[in-house]
Amino acid sequence: MNKNLLVELFVEELPPKALKKLGESFSAVLADSLKAQGLAAADAAVSSFASPRRLAVQVAAVADKAADKPVSQKLMPVAVGLDANGAATPALLKKLASLGADASAVAGLKRVGEGKAETLMFDSVQPGVALAAGLQKALEDALAKLPIPKVMGYQLADGWSTVSFVRPAHKLIALYGADVVDISVLGLKSGRETLGHRFEAAQPVVAIRDADSYAEQLKNEGSVIASFAERRAEIVRQLAAAAAKVGGGVKAIEDEALLDEVTGLVERPNVVIGQFETEFLAVPQECLILTMKANQKYFPLLDAAGKLTNKFLIVSNIAPADASAVIQGNERVVRPRLADAKFFFDQDRKKSLASRVEGLGKVVYHNKLGTQGERIERVRAIAKAIAGKLGVDAAAADTAAQLAKADLLTDMVGEFPELQGIMGGYYARHDGLGETIADAVEDHYKPRFAGDDLPRNEVGLVVALADKLETLVGLFGIGQLPTGDKDPFALRRHALGVIRMLIERDLPLSLEALVKDSAAAFGSLITDASAALSEFIFDRLAGSLREQGYSAQEVDAVLALRPQRLGDIAKRLAAVRAFAALPEAAALAAANKRVGNILKKIEGELPSTVTPALLAEEAEKALFAALGSIAPQANAAFDSGDYTASLQALAALRGPVDAFFDGVMVNAEEAALRANRQALLNQLYGLMNRVADLSKLSA
Repeated sequence: MNKNLLVELFVEELPPKALKKLGESFSAVLADSLKAQGLAAADAAVSSFASPRRLAVQVAAVADKAADKPVSQKLMPVAVGLDANGAATPALLKKLASLGADASAVAGLKRVGEGKAETLMFDSVQPGVALAAGLQKALEDALAKLPIPKVMGYQLADGWSTVSFVRPAHKLIALYGADVVDISVLGLKSGRETLGHRFEAAQPVVAIRDADSYAEQLKNEGSVIASFAERRAEIVRQLAAAAAKVGGGVKAIEDEALLDEVTGLVERPNVVIGQFETEFLAVPQECLILTMKANQKYFPLLDAAGKLTNKFLIVSNIAPADASAVIQGNERVVRPRLADAKFFFDQDRKKSLASRVEGLGKVVYHNKLGTQGERIERVRAIAKAIAGKLGVDAAAADTAAQLAKADLLTDMVGEFPELQGIMGGYYARHDGLGETIADAVEDHYKPRFAGDDLPRNEVGLVVALADKLETLVGLFGIGQLPTGDKDPFALRRHALGVIRMLIERDLPLSLEALVKDSAAAFGSLITDASAALSEFIFDRLAGSLREQGYSAQEVDAVLALRPQRLGDIAKRLAAVRAFAALPEAAALAAANKRVGNILKKIEGELPSTVTPALLAEEAEKALFAALGSIAPQANAAFDSGDYTASLQALAALRGPVDAFFDGVMVNAEEAALRANRQALLNQLYGLMNRVADLSKLSA
């Protein structure tokens, strides 16, 4: 018999930021456990529910008992289980007894294998698990695997027992169709009752009739939208409707994380419109938006140009006939927040950024790397070196680098650390430093995350590179490397930022030189970790390229050469992909691998000069001639940056290379002849591997 199954755990308010993951995990683990036990089909429909006060799941077509299944168990070798007369030994009888069988089962045992490896097998039927037992296990599995941010302990009603869970649990529903399944967890016994909305429910206790009526009854009787996804979609709909009601083309700010958090705060959303005094719009909109989102969970409204308006949307958990009290209460609460932001902004502008720089010397950056002031001096030195190589205004880069961290000492950034850099840009403009410096100060943290914009101007690009390189070189130099999933200084993000700037802006800079110049800014303060840092950056680059759709072989072939100008890598990858499509590619890649293996075995310095007079075989003469003809063409294309043409020129080498390996013995007995052939292969290897290590393309 199959029926739909419903399980709900009713608890006190769950952490809103974690609710989505909690709901997904609860439903997925419980359903997977039922499927693994044979109580539900692998493709059984699963519906997840998660509201601020409940985690629930509905699984379709669950069996009241899993099907029995045949089990074949290995017992022991025949020589151990049976004596010379074929009778069961005590060891075998004991093993059978542990499995619930007796001596009568001996005759039915199977033999598997041959000779000394022959083994006794016992075939039996394992009874399927009953629903109550299976659901008990599934629920315990689901609770044990919940991604709980922080566990709390609390006493049960008996006053003695203590249990641990994310929040105190008060009710448990387990319905198989319309029948209650007898299970228990966290001191609760299963039933069919739950509670509706704290204030809006038609009746406080909702008795669920059956597994299929759960969502409908909660909505109609309990005024709760139990589905996280449905509640989220309803909030999105109401936000759009409220914005349309305001008019003027305004839209609610898009923020997926805020939307998820608000969905975790309300059980029946009701969006209303609030507003604040227009005088607050004189404050940078980033400050107002952040305080409304972070502190109040409001959705600010932006006009068609992306500018903040003085209206915002409130997602309320109640829907009174007259919402004025709700609106006025929220407006009254947000006003002091905005007033604080205005006060901080006004106070901060009384001091210039330049006047704050000296104070950075009193702020510890790292106990082994000194203060923020000392750090700024290193960033300035690195920025000047990079600016010189790129032909960027070194004075502007130096000024931007000097002021980049000054906003850390402002009241606004002290209150909202997320605004560092952004506020520096505003204050630089207020100080009359111009857009170039202001943009550079604001942008020097970019890119902050995957997909973030790069700095807008060249000065900002220089300072951003210098800032990230200083962080990477300094922390690697004192041994503060990321380990596993721990990266407290976000060095992986910094490395990806450096990679993106070098590649996307196609900067004519050597990675090795950048690391060397950055290390020079530290003097003797750190140890040399340039090799480890270079490997770290190339590892991040390899991962990034694979995520972009390049194959592991293509990436390995290009990065094996450790090209120092990262801006060339896309062209090299395109060239390798085009080369791999040629009919000659596989044979040349295999030959390249063979040549590399031969050269690796040569002790001492590799011979590089070919003496034509020592070329004895026709095949080696033909290869030498082919190299003389093809090398100028391939090298010219390489030097001009046409890597595709450089590699494709190598296709003509297939015939001469194949003939060489078919007809020439490289390791000839005569030393001069052997060295000459090794030199020929060395020249071939150098020509073939300028763009990429072609041996990596060999299967």
